[in-house]
Amino acid sequence: MLAAAASVAVLGIDAVDVLVEVQVANGLPQWTLVGLAATAVKESRDRVQAALANSGVPVPPRRITVNLQPGDLPKTGTAFDLPIALAVLGACGHLPADALRGVCAIGELGLDGALRGVRGVLTAARHAAATGDTLLLVPPDNLAEARRVDGVRVVAPHTLHDTLRFLRDGVRPADPPGRPPAALPVPPPDLADVVGQPMAIRALEVAAAGGHNLLLVGPPGAGKTMLARRLPGILPPLADAEALEVLAVHSVAGLLAPDGVAAPGALPRPFRAPHHSVSLAGLVGGGSGPRPGEVSLAHRGVLFLDELSLFPRHALEALRQPLEDGAVVIARAHRAVRYPAQFMCVAASNPCPCGFAGCGDRPCRCSVADLERHRLRLSGPLADRIDLHVQVARVPPDALAATAAGESSAAVRARVLAARARQGARYATHRPPAGALPDGVPPTNATVPAATLGAAARLSPEARALLVRAADRLALSARGFHRVLRVARTLADLDDSDGVAMPHVAEALRYRPAATDVAAAA
Repeated sequence: MLAAAASVAVLGIDAVDVLVEVQVANGLPQWTLVGLAATAVKESRDRVQAALANSGVPVPPRRITVNLQPGDLPKTGTAFDLPIALAVLGACGHLPADALRGVCAIGELGLDGALRGVRGVLTAARHAAATGDTLLLVPPDNLAEARRVDGVRVVAPHTLHDTLRFLRDGVRPADPPGRPPAALPVPPPDLADVVGQPMAIRALEVAAAGGHNLLLVGPPGAGKTMLARRLPGILPPLADAEALEVLAVHSVAGLLAPDGVAAPGALPRPFRAPHHSVSLAGLVGGGSGPRPGEVSLAHRGVLFLDELSLFPRHALEALRQPLEDGAVVIARAHRAVRYPAQFMCVAASNPCPCGFAGCGDRPCRCSVADLERHRLRLSGPLADRIDLHVQVARVPPDALAATAAGESSAAVRARVLAARARQGARYATHRPPAGALPDGVPPTNATVPAATLGAAARLSPEARALLVRAADRLALSARGFHRVLRVARTLADLDDSDGVAMPHVAEALRYRPAATDVAAAA
């Protein structure tokens, strides 16, 4: 007897159809599993056998061959347990021939036949919703995750026995009992707590308004980390298309709790702050079975690199391609996996190893060689990809003792939302080329293609002349030129200006390294 069940394999955050074929034939009792299966998939034989026996449908002692198509696609994880069991049931005659038609199954089996949660169900649900009238069978722990996708038909049996009754007899299993509401995320700290630092707060607002990368440099205790951790509080909420992307990445990484799938509009933007000892694979993704790294877990959010100078040089250089392309491609012998990585990079660093170079009230104890090594930690190509470079000075004690609160995050966020709305309206008119941005994702000045930005910037003649003169004097690269233009366009949006004027370009130039003299001369 021959039967087949449909399932999916997850590559990056995309799903690929997998057909699970099972043949039960006469011969010595033996299980054979083929189809480029990893160890966890090959071990499904023992789990499936025990689950079938404990569900009251023991498999006859026959020769069983399991084939996972396509045969050249690597199969990993435990999610193939359920489709293998269903195909075995069909081949043994416990299921009608057409019971598995239009059904896609994913789930791990316990030895008692219980269905257990797996990674990547959101990706499978998106695939099922996009490929027609497919019924998706998932474990109960993944039901809320699958239902996050509009238009998907999903059923969550508790056990293999429940699955058999549903497919054979039409007895729909009850939904799992309602879980207590997920705790609301802790709101990010408020900008009103920050004393002083007007230029750094301004740079934080500009970065949030346009989606720009930011580097804060200053002595210990100046407030760099304090500022960076308040950035999520002024960012706009995730659009629904962005939220699905974020949830898909976290689903593939196995970081979604059963009750952790927020409703649309309630999901906070990711904020990832890896320690400086993070490995290269931990930062950008990889491993023998590729997993998303911190840059992908920060997708549509913020990647905060505290103590930037302590990160390994090779790890920092690996950020160059994700910062430019908004994605990470991990190439292996059999397959290349792509993970999205469109994030705001915010970094904080001391000006030197001792931390007090340029600090007027404390002398720097570093040698020339120490200063040079510290400076070389941030390469020119990587620095060129950071839009805003800000010096953060120490706050005087009399300012620290003041009791007056600064401007709240809510007030700054209102301006950021207004600036983002202007960008959305503008790029609806000056539409980016097809495929340049995912559908449903609002464009920002930092992410639109350079050609679209140039057509929409509307530089005044004086602003254009200043930008050309500064680019020539500072020897700005083409990337640096356009990044200044992007920041200037964001500054104009914050000022509710249709065009980019000379003061906007002058302020944007102040955020470039060694550009202070040019901006001041303007």
